[in-house]
Amino acid sequence: MSLYPSLEDMKVDQMAQAQRQYETGQPSVSYPAPPPQPYPPQPYPTQAASGGSASLYPTLDEYMGLQLTPAFIQQNIPESDRQVAIPQTRPSNMQVAPVSGNNMGVMRAEIKQGVRELVACKDAEGKIGLRIRHVNSGLFVALVQQNSPAALAGLRFGDQILQINGQNVAGWDTDKAHKVLKQAGGERISFAVRDRPFERTITMQKDSAGYIGFVFKDGKIKSLVKDSSAARNGVLTDHQLIEVNGQNVVGVKDKVISEIMDAGGRTITITVMPSVIYDHIVKCMGNSIVKKLMDHSIPDL
Repeated sequence: MSLYPSLEDMKVDQMAQAQRQYETGQPSVSYPAPPPQPYPPQPYPTQAASGGSASLYPTLDEYMGLQLTPAFIQQNIPESDRQVAIPQTRPSNMQVAPVSGNNMGVMRAEIKQGVRELVACKDAEGKIGLRIRHVNSGLFVALVQQNSPAALAGLRFGDQILQINGQNVAGWDTDKAHKVLKQAGGERISFAVRDRPFERTITMQKDSAGYIGFVFKDGKIKSLVKDSSAARNGVLTDHQLIEVNGQNVVGVKDKVISEIMDAGGRTITITVMPSVIYDHIVKCMGNSIVKKLMDHSIPDL
């Protein structure tokens, strides 16, 4: 069973919604339609299950050259991360920090695992603000520039691009992807995007001294404070900080990350992924992570 839904699942859901609208007499959504919500994982359809027809896209059990087999997951991924690979499922041993009201950081950091559709445009200079990297026959987001259309659309470092304007991009190299984007119309560019695997969010509350209870170096969580909010809410060592209250902190110095946490209010939500996954992404991306250009802005809702 795949950890992620397929593009077929996304298209079938869209068609099912259109059919229901037709049967109930509801008006169809006017153009441009808002991006659809992510879809819960389903078993990836094999050729046998689909009557022998080829899939729209190869199996999503592979990510940037990593074969996400049960053996790999068992050996490298902590139990809590394995369980949150399926959305809307929280480990039974994870205690959620109480949150009152609509906390903006929690809302920004929400992860909806799976395949999602995003719509971007071009700026006045005809640019999207996106750098793509070709790795193992897949296309991945290597850089999102700050305050760019790509950043506003919600594209993130490490996301895998599956389609551009409805075209499957499997096997495309970096030059072809950039050429297609350059030639695309500036008003509407759609992306089918797969989330980074095994990322999860954890919400914590600061104690009376303003601490949440973990130590990190170069963005990697090194140790936990006993009986702290971090320890109670499922923070683990050997995990990389990806976002703080929904704000990208990849490539940010530890001092700046600490300042973001200090300014984040009493409730702090972090997005983390196992170091084995993060280290592999950085290795594949090489020097494409440009710290000065990377989007680290606070996302709008």
